[in-house]
Parts: sequence; structure tokens; C-alpha cells
Amino acid sequence: MIKLISVCLGILVMFSSSSKAAEQFLGVPIIPGSKIVKKVDNKRLEFVVNMSHDQVLKFYKNALKGLKDIRIREWKDSTYIEDDGNRKWHSIDIARLPTREGIKVVIKKDSWTWILGTLVLRYVGVFVVLMILFIALSISNKIIHWMVTRMENQ
Repeated sequence: MIKLISVCLGILVMFSSSSKAAEQFLGVPIIPGSKIVKKVDNKRLEFVVNMSHDQVLKFYKNALKGLKDIRIREWKDSTYIEDDGNRKWHSIDIARLPTREGIKVVIKKDSWTWILGTLVLRYVGVFVVLMILFIALSISNKIIHWMVTRMENQ
């Protein structure tokens, strides 16, 4: 009986010591002391932290230091950290203006909707550009043909 209890306690200690999942979302560290506002399955996490924008940005720059394919973009309303590689997460959005609770941070996972939407836009965009080139070449062909026939008739 004592062996059974000690085995159960050992298993409990092993699984409870892996509390690293509470500190990370999709492999991205969550700032300690932050308040989770919204979590959508394993796709999106919104939280606020009582820090300045620069402190939050510094935290994530240090946390992601040395990782390849990370791009940081400064926008008017937020700082956007994007993964161009194949990690579980796609982006970290850090708001510039604080709310009442603090700075809002959003961690997102890639979605098939975004991926396929981007591909469709690029596919359609290529054909739009090709159609514009075709129309421009057709117009220039008509003008050149008109000028050549005019010069031949003189």
C-alpha cells in the first residue's frame, strides 16, 4: 500500500512539475504577472500586462533572441513580431497605447484561412497584372500598326 501511494505521489509530482505550459502559449513565453483577457482554443491568446510598450518589446526581443526568421515591424498603433519560419505561432502584436489594465499583447497561430487567402490574392494579382500588360501591349500594337500603315501609304 505504501509503495502504491509513493508511486502515485511520484507520478503526481512529475506531471505537476511541468507547469511550463502555463508560462507559454504555442512556444512563446507569456510575461509573468499578465492577465489573460481572451483565449481561443490553441489559436489566439490576448493578455494585458502592467508594463510599458518598450518593456514588453524588450522582453520579447530577449525571449526570441537568436531565433531565425523573426521579423519586427513598427506600425503606428502597435509593434508586430512575425515568424516567417515554421513555428507553431505566427505573430505577436504589442499595442502602443495602454488600456486601463496595461499594454495589450496578442499571440496568434497561423490559420488556413489567412494562408489560402494570401495565396488567392497573389494568384489573382498575377492575372490582373498580366491583363494590364496585355491591354497595354495591344494598344501599343494598334498604335504602331496604324503608324506603319500611314507611313507606307505616303
